[in-house]
Amino acid sequence: MLRSSCRAAALLAAVLAFSASPAAVDAYYLPGVAPTDYALGDPVRLQVNALTSIDSKSLLPYDYYYGKFHFCEPDTKEKQLESLGSILFGDRLYNSPFKINVLQNTTCAKLCTTKIPKDDAAFVNARILEGYYHSWFIDGLPAAQVDDDGIYEEGFGLGSRSDEEEEVPDPNAIPYLNNHFDIQIEYYQTKEGFNRIVGVLVSGYSTKIFDSSSNCNYAGKDPSLELKGDDGTDVTWTYNVFWTRSQIAWGTRWDKYLKMTNSQIHWFSIVNSIVIVLLLTGMIAMILLRALHKDILRYNALIDEDGGQEDFGWKLVHADVFRPPPHRMLLSVLLGNGAQLFMMIGVTLVFAVLGFLSPSSRGSLVTMTLVFYVCFAGFAGYTASRVYKMLQGEYWRQNLVLTATLVPGTIFIIFVILNFFLIGAQSSAAIPFGTLFALIALWFLISIPLCVIGAYLGFKQPAIEFPVKTNQIPRQVPTQPLYLNPYISALIGGILPFGAIFIELWFIMNSIWLHRIYYVFGFLFLVFFILIVTCAEVAVLMCYFHLCAEDWRWQWRSFMTAGASGFYVFLYSIVYYVKRLQVDNVPSAILYFGWSLVFSFLFFIATGFVGYVSCLLFVRKIFSSIKVD
Repeated sequence: MLRSSCRAAALLAAVLAFSASPAAVDAYYLPGVAPTDYALGDPVRLQVNALTSIDSKSLLPYDYYYGKFHFCEPDTKEKQLESLGSILFGDRLYNSPFKINVLQNTTCAKLCTTKIPKDDAAFVNARILEGYYHSWFIDGLPAAQVDDDGIYEEGFGLGSRSDEEEEVPDPNAIPYLNNHFDIQIEYYQTKEGFNRIVGVLVSGYSTKIFDSSSNCNYAGKDPSLELKGDDGTDVTWTYNVFWTRSQIAWGTRWDKYLKMTNSQIHWFSIVNSIVIVLLLTGMIAMILLRALHKDILRYNALIDEDGGQEDFGWKLVHADVFRPPPHRMLLSVLLGNGAQLFMMIGVTLVFAVLGFLSPSSRGSLVTMTLVFYVCFAGFAGYTASRVYKMLQGEYWRQNLVLTATLVPGTIFIIFVILNFFLIGAQSSAAIPFGTLFALIALWFLISIPLCVIGAYLGFKQPAIEFPVKTNQIPRQVPTQPLYLNPYISALIGGILPFGAIFIELWFIMNSIWLHRIYYVFGFLFLVFFILIVTCAEVAVLMCYFHLCAEDWRWQWRSFMTAGASGFYVFLYSIVYYVKRLQVDNVPSAILYFGWSLVFSFLFFIATGFVGYVSCLLFVRKIFSSIKVD
């Protein structure tokens, strides 16, 4: 039943959220997808996507055909169907009026002439100063520019600034609009004589004068088209197309876009994480295994000799250690959602490592993540019900409703609020009603029923039994040292899991906010595994310290100790905003911190789940190893 429901979720995501783009793919792609072969003279489509700021001065994408840009439009404007993840990330692909045919060079082709009025000119100039870039696609490949290392960097500028050669930006810099484009298409010719596109380079130029005598070659000339004047500015849009033969095969055409120059940083991240794990493992081995082994032998030896003993240390709390904690309803709900997130992340990374997420399939990672999140709702219901029953909870209907709605509902409310800000800013990232309906349908038609099924199966199972009995009267907890204060110990414990991931987190945030392609999923999978081990070890270590101090209230603390890494992730997002971004508008700041808060909250739940499960297994193990009267 769960398997068929997951298939239904995948189908519903495809139908309601539109199918994925049928772009050509390479060795990174799903098996069975063939390249596109072009014959001489075949038309080639150039698609345009939303414009984004590459200089991190704004986080708001704008539709390419947003009226204030006054770009040339085709006779019939067609919107390409995109995946759910692509829509959520603000992609809006349309056809364009560019006429391109295979192996046919074109010079001084005129698109149209538009008039940009004064008010719209101010808008365009502001976007140029904020570093907005064009995002075009030909045969599934993004139009790019070549950097000094020979790497293809996706996108090219909407315009240029008069101070680009200066080290210190000029606050009074003059913006120039690029109205001419040199399009260089690299192709590979097969043995059968067909042509395959393996690279797209575009350079933009700003020119006031249409110079057909030089075949519209504006390379090396100073930009000259400045949008100013009360009567508006007439802009003539032109382009050249050049075809260049390449020896790069179609199967490796993405290598130029994905060439890694910072592999040493990723390896440093792995080494840094491994060092943290080894240190923690050493502490676990020295403190826990040796001390626990001696304690258990001593307890059992004394009770065998005289039939009784005076308890001390962590054995003193054996009659209280499995006492249900306060707010057990909330704890079980968070643990259920943590299990769902944990499964979602793990399975998504496995698919990514196996190469099922192509860099050309925009939004495929987000789409797959959402589908897996919906499919694993049954794990949330099952885990929450099992924990709640173990903690002797009685309100199982309330537990089911909260598990299915509390965390997803909170995220959805934040999502809708942020969407209103995007609508107010007239950004293309504003989610259309159809996509909102698709998300609601996935939630209510797939996720909630799966959660109900999982909860039903969980409540039908017998309650998890504990190795020792619990007294009716709780034991008084002695005064604890400062470092075992629940908040201080959580903050101390949360540093280590965060320290294992913070370097890789930098690349992930660059991918999200600066539109970089992230593809090193092998590194990410290793970091995720190390994160799990670190969360488990630090939670168990702090739990042992609490028990030795005769504090039996470990359940919430184990969740908070590992989950506190989410707090450091949010602090890191603040540092990233201050140090890396240059956002100068309120909607972008609200969008950034809103999603940073959501990401940190989900990270808190997922890591808290790992900490709690680790401590539960640890506590059950040590108290089942001793003899209690």
